[in-house]
Amino acid sequence: MLSAITGLCPATIRRGRAELAGLLEGTPLERAQGRPGRPSTEEKYPEIKSVLEQLLEDETAGNPMTRKKWVRVSSRNISKKLAKMGYCVNYHTVCRLLKDLGYSMKVNVKKRASTAHSPKRDAQFRYIASQKAAFLAAGNPVISVDAKKKELVGNFKADGSSWCKDAIEVSDYSFPSMAECIATAFGIYDVRTNKGYVWVGTSGATPAFAVTAVKQWWLYAGRHVYPDATSLLVLADGGGSNGHRCRAWKHRLQTDLCDGLGLAVTVCHYPTRCSKYNPIERRLFSHISMNWAGKPLTSLDLVLGYIRGTATETGLTVEAFLLEGTFPLGEKVSKAEMQRLALRSHETCPDWNYTIAPRRDGE
Repeated sequence: MLSAITGLCPATIRRGRAELAGLLEGTPLERAQGRPGRPSTEEKYPEIKSVLEQLLEDETAGNPMTRKKWVRVSSRNISKKLAKMGYCVNYHTVCRLLKDLGYSMKVNVKKRASTAHSPKRDAQFRYIASQKAAFLAAGNPVISVDAKKKELVGNFKADGSSWCKDAIEVSDYSFPSMAECIATAFGIYDVRTNKGYVWVGTSGATPAFAVTAVKQWWLYAGRHVYPDATSLLVLADGGGSNGHRCRAWKHRLQTDLCDGLGLAVTVCHYPTRCSKYNPIERRLFSHISMNWAGKPLTSLDLVLGYIRGTATETGLTVEAFLLEGTFPLGEKVSKAEMQRLALRSHETCPDWNYTIAPRRDGE
């Protein structure tokens, strides 16, 4: 009856009755002091939080503007996964641990029309996790890339708040025509080293801009950190300048990275509407946004300064560079040019996973 009312396991209720009976058999002093109960989960498994974080690394999404993060699996499924690893943790305890680790819960809000999820969605998440593990185990680099939200450079109102003696006075309008320029930032997050690199320009967020930033990262840091690497794994969103349907993105990867640097590039795209699971969103962009929250970005030098000043207690450091030049929109790549690419689609979700190899001279 108690099990039906409370939802507790009958075995748990029996243990509780046995503990209570043992407590009542003691002396009055012993009953007043109470007997120590079972050890807490943290006492039983001191490493449980780090294990849980590692388990959820590929299941975590985050807001690129704040510290909020969440997981796409239920606490019951997490409890089952922990049990397979040898950790007996109730799903109620999993909820508490998630809250301690900074994860948040939200209720459903009916605000949008229903859209069916792709049946390949879960398969793609599992495949991305396996590719990350394989590249990291082989000592090859894994980078997460994306373009950050464009920022108006000028004395405009900035989202958020900051500690200051007096409120900063800014322009009462925020029209792009009033801006000194519009800053476009393309970020690269090195998963292994926990380091971010951001290239800032005043041109559009185009495939040429994105691939140029990745190439600059390899020449500046990648080839020195990974001197023996022959291949690179790129985690990217499903759309935008580095989307899986973008011909110019693939063509630029072939000509600028693979052919130009002799590097094989594997790209795994996150499914549609799943960009928040891209590690760069919560590992890099959220901290940059919080670092300049409430502070007007009055110049490009100030933008670069705030990005370079971003750091976290977990060891994140960020470097920022100005990427000059013009990268116009509307770059066209013909069907014949696409057929000449040394592109091999993977068997798993071939639209989202592919490898581009360097071409030999004359190909």
